[in-house]
Amino acid sequence: MKKYWPLILFVIGILVLAAVFYFIARSTKETSSPEDESESVPEVALSERPIASLIPSTDGHWLKMKIEKIKISAVSLDYELLYTLPDGRTQGVPGSINLKTQEGVIERDLLLGSESSGKFRYDEGVEEGTLTLKFRNDAGKLVAKFSTKFHLQQSTKALSSVAGEIKIDLAKIPTKTFFVTMETFGIPGDTPQGFSKGPWGVFSSAKTKLAGTVELGSSTLYRWDGAKWAKLSSGASPDLGIFVGASE
Repeated sequence: MKKYWPLILFVIGILVLAAVFYFIARSTKETSSPEDESESVPEVALSERPIASLIPSTDGHWLKMKIEKIKISAVSLDYELLYTLPDGRTQGVPGSINLKTQEGVIERDLLLGSESSGKFRYDEGVEEGTLTLKFRNDAGKLVAKFSTKFHLQQSTKALSSVAGEIKIDLAKIPTKTFFVTMETFGIPGDTPQGFSKGPWGVFSSAKTKLAGTVELGSSTLYRWDGAKWAKLSSGASPDLGIFVGASE
């Protein structure tokens, strides 16, 4: 019997290795499934998309995330704000919202920094980042996903998105004012005829109106004035807000 022990141990070793490889492969497959799931998320019509905005605080240390007009059939919303520090490091602010207990506009104050025992540490020099929203159903399946880059600027009259798709030249240089330029995903009101670009949102910490000239690479520009889409003559806008372009 002893002469068979080496063979028995060899067979047991092979079985153990096979089991290890099986569980590793299974774990890898399960880990990668959310990415595969996100890639298969269907496109959401513009009229059905939520409207997102990031409004900077007067000191630039906080971004108020507002999400309006949620029409997607979902029970939960995962959000993640990622931003880049001047030294290249990336910081994140994740969170989850139970949509069953929410009514109306969703608001969250997102800190660009960290908090511990009531003490705050603020990240200075933040200029760019991304905001990602993921909507899930009762089974936890991803049913919609939206993501946008945002551009955080301070005390300048030349505002723009990260890649320069939209540019705004303010009439004057505001002091101690922060701005965020981003895609808003959805739009308020009905879609303007000939819609072709946007929607882009430009939000500030200012309490007063800031006029300027908007460039969006489109023949016709519109700004949401709170009640309707107002056509901008030669790109001149009475204030910041949500902008779209149309081909006519």
